[in-house]
Amino acid sequence: MDSKEVVLLKKALERQKKARQQAERILEEKSNELYEVASHLRESNAKLENLLSEKTSELDGVFINIIDPYVVMDLSFNVVSMNLSAKNFLGYDNNIEEVNLWKMVHKDYMEYTIESFSSLKEVGKLKNYRAKILVKGGVEKWVEINASLVYNKEKLPVAAQGIVRDITQEMEVRELLSEQKRQLDVIVNSSPLGIILADSSKILKVNYTMTSLLGYTLNSFMKMNVKDFTDKESIELANEFSTKLNNGEIDNYTIHQKFIKSDGEKLQVKLSVNAVRNIYREISYIVMMVEDITQQLEAEERLKSEREKYSGIIANMNLGLLEANREGVIQMVNQSFCDMIGFEESELLNTDAKDFVSLEDKNKVADKIKTRANGNSDSYEVHVITKSGEKRHWLISVAPRYSKNHEVIGSIGITLDITEQKELELQKEKLVKDLENSNQGLQEYAHIVSHDLKSPLRSISALATWLSDDYKDVLDEGGKQNLELMQEKVASMDKLIHGILEYSTANSSALDNSKVDLNSVIADIGETIYIPDHVQLKIPKSLPTIMADRIKVHQVFQNIIGNAVVHIEREVGLVEVLYKDTGDYWQFTISDNGVGIPEEYHKKIFDIFQSIGNNERSTGIGLSIVKKIIDRYQGKVWVDSVVGEGTQFHFTIKKDHNE
Repeated sequence: MDSKEVVLLKKALERQKKARQQAERILEEKSNELYEVASHLRESNAKLENLLSEKTSELDGVFINIIDPYVVMDLSFNVVSMNLSAKNFLGYDNNIEEVNLWKMVHKDYMEYTIESFSSLKEVGKLKNYRAKILVKGGVEKWVEINASLVYNKEKLPVAAQGIVRDITQEMEVRELLSEQKRQLDVIVNSSPLGIILADSSKILKVNYTMTSLLGYTLNSFMKMNVKDFTDKESIELANEFSTKLNNGEIDNYTIHQKFIKSDGEKLQVKLSVNAVRNIYREISYIVMMVEDITQQLEAEERLKSEREKYSGIIANMNLGLLEANREGVIQMVNQSFCDMIGFEESELLNTDAKDFVSLEDKNKVADKIKTRANGNSDSYEVHVITKSGEKRHWLISVAPRYSKNHEVIGSIGITLDITEQKELELQKEKLVKDLENSNQGLQEYAHIVSHDLKSPLRSISALATWLSDDYKDVLDEGGKQNLELMQEKVASMDKLIHGILEYSTANSSALDNSKVDLNSVIADIGETIYIPDHVQLKIPKSLPTIMADRIKVHQVFQNIIGNAVVHIEREVGLVEVLYKDTGDYWQFTISDNGVGIPEEYHKKIFDIFQSIGNNERSTGIGLSIVKKIIDRYQGKVWVDSVVGEGTQFHFTIKKDHNE
């Protein structure tokens, strides 16, 4: 062995000695820290025993990172003791004021807190309690608490102690995962959940969270290498980065790995590895920070799936979709929008949306864009010019588009081509106008015809009267009967003409709705129509006052009652007017004990010029007028009848009716 080899061996031995000394110092420092923590916990436990007037108590659980807020409370949530970190975090000092942790719990988490506290009292421990609290000043904070009970010497719980971890940033980052992935990485790197201290061959130390994540005991970890619980699928990637780390090419790296838990279940983790080197750039030890990202990856996969699904829906839905900035410059369109307007997506992007609107609507669109800055949403119609120059009518529904800071950054709109609907509306308006004109003409024609027909009837009636007066001494009984028959026929014809006129106007004249006392209406009818002596018109129960056109309602009741009283052949005839309130409608029934109506006529009688048998007293128009009027009040009319027993006419009138 030459002198150079000896020198090299001495240097290697010296480096090994220094490294061992440095490791011993680290172990000594960590031992001192553990001793100080244990001493601190013993002191805290002793203070708690004094406050609770107990002699002995034992802390349950090992608290890592004691610089976190540490609180001791009685079983009524009153704080007995708290360290400086807790005072700074919560903003309260139990030495100055009474502090009750229950009062800090956010209202949305009170039920959860009750359940968690019950679990703590039952099993003695509480792990990973996460909730929102209100610290001093009403500021909302997310916390994660690991706690345990404190027992007296009789083994009865007298208090609870716990470490409070501020996870506000972690929760906010999870909510903004897609926008703040880089920030999340920084926060996770600086706020690790599991910690592993290892050298090149074995694990030196793990924290409590690490044992919770994988389920191995501390002793088990001390006998393992990280590769022992790394899934085979992840070994190759881990070896690649580990080689670079050992060669000095990198000092740290972050990768996703699959760790195998003690029960065999695989856990997806984010592994951040940092090398601590000595002055010779040799690795003294490695610090690994481990975060369980199983749920995060599942959420990302679900989010990716949802994005793909909704992206497909948006691209292919029949409605046009457009996004624009605050100035109205187009930033995104879907395929349906392109198909509707005829332009390619590349032709539309970064162009002013107003460029595709007709000249008369440009100012309207500009005004709408300005109102969008105030957060207003609305729908309106515009004329759009397609690429082919065709003018189309669109309905646009637009809402403001917000940034992650809730600032309006533009608009998002859905467009629907309603050109065909607008054309149909115009056709409908024309048809309605034509129909109104036609109805008006028919009404005028009915009045003219009525007047023209009644004039010769009046002349015939007058002539018959003159003949009867002038030749009463000459005419025999047959001649007088013929003249009387002529007068009856003239009266029937006059009645028929009057009925036709009423029928033609029943569905067109305006309704003059007002409060109508139906008791008064029936009384008037009883005095104006002919009621045979053997027939009684009766109202068993007082009728209501309704909102309707008095003349139309009078006509309905009179036509039905008039039919009823003349078709009763019994010695004692009875016509009753009944009603009931069905909620949205008034239902009326006019019942008689007359001859009845055969079933085959139950529907026919409501058609014009339809009457039963050869009754010359009936024009066959009255009930058809009734149906027209009831239709205007959005009601129904029908009949129940048994021949030889009687008839019940029913009809309804809607209380809140719109013509």
